Amino acid sequence: MDFTVLPGFSRIGYGLRRRMFEWQPPELSGRSVMVTGASSGLGEAAAIDLARCGAKVHMVCRNEERGERARARVNAEAATAGTDREPVLHLCDLSLVSSIREFASGFLASETPLDVVINNAGVMPSEREQTEEGFELTFATNVIGPYLLTELLLPRLREGKDPRVIVMSSGGMYSSGFSLGDPQLDRRDYRPTGFYAHTKRAEVMMADAWQRREPPGGVTFCSMHPGWAVTPGMSAALPGFHRVTGPILRDAREGADTAVWLAGATADEAPGGLFYEDRRPRAKERIPGTAGSREDGDRLLELLAGITSSVDVEG
Repeated sequence: MDFTVLPGFSRIGYGLRRRMFEWQPPELSGRSVMVTGASSGLGEAAAIDLARCGAKVHMVCRNEERGERARARVNAEAATAGTDREPVLHLCDLSLVSSIREFASGFLASETPLDVVINNAGVMPSEREQTEEGFELTFATNVIGPYLLTELLLPRLREGKDPRVIVMSSGGMYSSGFSLGDPQLDRRDYRPTGFYAHTKRAEVMMADAWQRREPPGGVTFCSMHPGWAVTPGMSAALPGFHRVTGPILRDAREGADTAVWLAGATADEAPGGLFYEDRRPRAKERIPGTAGSREDGDRLLELLAGITSSVDVEG
């Protein structure tokens, strides 16, 4: 199904696989899970099912009002499922290095336990935008944000039980490699889907490089593809695609299912350094040369370390 794309990425593939393998909800009681971009779409859907499965959910959102509304919905769903672990709302703008550092510092100081981070927050603006720190917005939110948040929270994660980092990438990454020489694509005309795919390839490369760097028995790093899932962000960014494929698109909870499953899986059940869709490892490359080399992944982490350090110096 994956190589024909449409059945595998749509709700058709999800439904068939769910029935074939008789998927069950994971047991997450006692696990502390952080989800970024949790005020809507895949992030909120993941938070709901994580809470329903017994996890203590930390919802990281940019907008307080939207975040509070989402937190109330997640709390209501958790109560319906009979769990009593209320989700916690945290405010952070994942496009800004300064906001990420402030949030991570406060979270670490609170000594709150943490077992899993789901890096879900992402954007695909219709026009080229820059953050107040001078970075292209798609690159800042989709690459710098998850990189820095993960790096800062690794000490706490390493204290957790079977700690995991899950990166919500996209099947769009199959169409793109990553340019280390032009990471923000400054030398290209802005094309929303192309810039988005470029950052989603970077996310897979980051997860793989982190896993190679991590000592045995440490944090497990996975990347994943939610399939073609309808979310407010996707509908706004790709109205034509939504209009044509609407009847076969997955809903947000179907798209978030693999992230929730990965949050409860062991390192044996879901090894790190792999790219998952519908609870199974999938190929990382369809166009030869787009996946990049091991050295490219290592260079990407070095590049991001330099970028985030430069903000510290200038700030």
